[in-house]
Amino acid sequence: MTKKVAVIFGGSSGTLADDPDLPLVKKTVSLLREFGIETEMHVMSAHRTPKEACAFAENARADGFGVIIAAAGKAAHLAGVLAAHTTLPVIGIPIKASVLEGMDALLSIVQMPRGIPVATMAIDGVENAAILAAQILSVCDENVACKLDAAKRNMTADVLQKDIELQEIGY
Repeated sequence: MTKKVAVIFGGSSGTLADDPDLPLVKKTVSLLREFGIETEMHVMSAHRTPKEACAFAENARADGFGVIIAAAGKAAHLAGVLAAHTTLPVIGIPIKASVLEGMDALLSIVQMPRGIPVATMAIDGVENAAILAAQILSVCDENVACKLDAAKRNMTADVLQKDIELQEIGY
């Protein structure tokens, strides 16, 4: 059975409907589902709900998860807190949520201490987070591996088609 992926984001101070992070993390979930991977999305905070975040991470493996994706902006401690409480792979997505344009979040996520690794994506790099999670799960799931292979072939075909079109218009 394919493991699930948890997509967790910190959530801003406003309402969920107005949360600027929600459309980004929805892209992650959508792409994972295209690969046939079951996902759960949660709002948790390293600072406002630390007990809940720690408990989720501690129980994630037993609850059928294989990877945790954590998206957060500003101080962006969510991925590190989750990683501290599980041995599952954790992928951090720094979100552009402050006047520092996401650099604060990027540095917070990428500078983890020895023994608490977090795979860090680019700022707002939600698609690559989904693809990396799928690649991790594909080690033990041939169906996901086949879908990843097909996606790579499609990317190659798209680029080659664009090159043909460019040559046809004479550049």
